[in-house]
Amino acid sequence: MYNITMNDLMGLLPYAPIIAVVITVLVVMIAIAVKRSHMVTGTVTVVGLNIGLFILIGQMAGIIESGTVLPSAEQLFVIDNFAQFNMVVIFVCALACCTLSYAYLANLKDNKDELYLLMLLSTIGALLMVSAQHMASFFMSLEMLSVPLYGLLSYTYMRNRSLESGLKYLVLSATASATLLMGMAFIYAEVGALGFKPISMMLSNLFESPLLILGAAMMMFGIAFKLSAAPFHMWTPDVYEGAPAPIATFLASVSKVAMMALAVRFLIDTALLALPSVQMLLMVMATLSILVGNLLAIRQTSLKRLLGYSSIAHMGYVLIVIVSIGTAADSISSMYMAVYAFTSIGAFGVVTLMSSPYRLSGEADELTHYQGLFWRRPVLTAVMTIMMLSLAGIPLTAGFITKMFAILAAVQGTNWFLAAMIILGSAIGLFYYLRVMLTLFKRPKQFIEFDVAGQWGIRTGGIMVIAVTAIIVFFGILPNSMIELASLARIW
Repeated sequence: MYNITMNDLMGLLPYAPIIAVVITVLVVMIAIAVKRSHMVTGTVTVVGLNIGLFILIGQMAGIIESGTVLPSAEQLFVIDNFAQFNMVVIFVCALACCTLSYAYLANLKDNKDELYLLMLLSTIGALLMVSAQHMASFFMSLEMLSVPLYGLLSYTYMRNRSLESGLKYLVLSATASATLLMGMAFIYAEVGALGFKPISMMLSNLFESPLLILGAAMMMFGIAFKLSAAPFHMWTPDVYEGAPAPIATFLASVSKVAMMALAVRFLIDTALLALPSVQMLLMVMATLSILVGNLLAIRQTSLKRLLGYSSIAHMGYVLIVIVSIGTAADSISSMYMAVYAFTSIGAFGVVTLMSSPYRLSGEADELTHYQGLFWRRPVLTAVMTIMMLSLAGIPLTAGFITKMFAILAAVQGTNWFLAAMIILGSAIGLFYYLRVMLTLFKRPKQFIEFDVAGQWGIRTGGIMVIAVTAIIVFFGILPNSMIELASLARIW
């Protein structure tokens, strides 16, 4: 019989924030079994996520013991500065999504509690993804993030679009996972190692191996699907449009941050980024993502589809950072994804607040639903306007700072074509972001189909959306603190 020693417990200390979320899942399951209560389930979920976040911040600040076990290349997971920074972003985004879900589900005539359970499980997968440094942990954590999303996307199953959204993501995600797994098999067959660091040590002898290049390409295809990078983007607008608004928020924030962090660690730690074929593949994906995402967004009348195409373009900007500066991309990509996630929460948060309580008729999805919003909800209009300006990269918003760093990264890597693509993409994006803002200030419609509650600003979801807006503006005006925090997000 194996006896747990004090050293074993000390080895678990770095994973304390994740363990806090696992315990929260168990408590929520017990609470549901004892008595169904939307308020109790929602409260326990938010309290558990807050505890995990406070433990993590305490460990980063040195207030709480974080263990003394040194990272090893043979471990499945590693909790370094890069992982901790992205875990903080994931915790904040998950809290925001749970908060938005509470008001959204208030009048749903069905069980609400399982949504929080699925969201917590998916959050655990995201937290594990940012700390994975082994092919086995890569795949397991990715599937732990993805599988609960199938149920979350189809949660409002009375709407056909929600069911369609879940089914499309299920089929296409399974295909991407199979491609990813096959790529891992090819790399293992050639290299004989599954850890990221051991793979990098073997690459010098196998630099031109066709099997290695094929495996790396298949893995990049699977990663590109999860990131919704072109040409593997076709699922994104349909899934965003059909998903319940809080789950679309979760997909645009938690899922994207976790996948990008895992992709960055995988490419840097395995040294596959040094392969010319992988660099060329990333350049093509980045260029296509910027062009396809921005050009197709121009034609959209659905706000959720527009934000879906916008996300494709933004993934292209981050891929340019990765391919331009290589091993130095960890901190800039983390900062970009954090700002993008918070901006997505603000934009989708407005959609969620306008769409709740839950209606069978659909959500406040069309741009016409927001026509003249300024004349009755000026604060909410200010929130959406700032989010659009940040996505467009306009000065005095955090989005401007991150886009400027993306251009500087491309210039530093002497990739002038890619730097020009960021500028061109931003110019095209400005058109449809301004169209959304103009709609908000048009003459109001006589018949109002969707509106927020009169006291939305003092409710939990409203306070959270306003807080995210304040963060975007604060970091846009005073970016030094954001840059200093992001500079700590380095892979060990």
